[in-house]
Amino acid sequence: MKSVSLIVVLFAGLSLFSCNNQSKENKAADTTTVAKTDSVKFTAAMVDNKRDPSCGMPVSAGIGDTAHYKNLVLGFCSKECKDEFLQNPGKNIAAADLKK
Repeated sequence: MKSVSLIVVLFAGLSLFSCNNQSKENKAADTTTVAKTDSVKFTAAMVDNKRDPSCGMPVSAGIGDTAHYKNLVLGFCSKECKDEFLQNPGKNIAAADLKK
């Protein structure tokens, strides 16, 4: 009878231990997922232009995409404006109103 009680207690303890480890693993996986899905939000202070070179919108209103051009980080209001700029960057850079 004592051996049956001991087996039941050991089984219950093992079950609790394995459940506890599983929730720690799930929490770690959740944290990793959050870290992978976070994206960098650019601010006007992080880019070298004052205006979107494609549409003229001030970057202080919000930055939807960025591009590197001749050692500059340029902010754009959208991916479409970035794509338009990249078609002819030499022509469009003048409209960027670069910071000094």
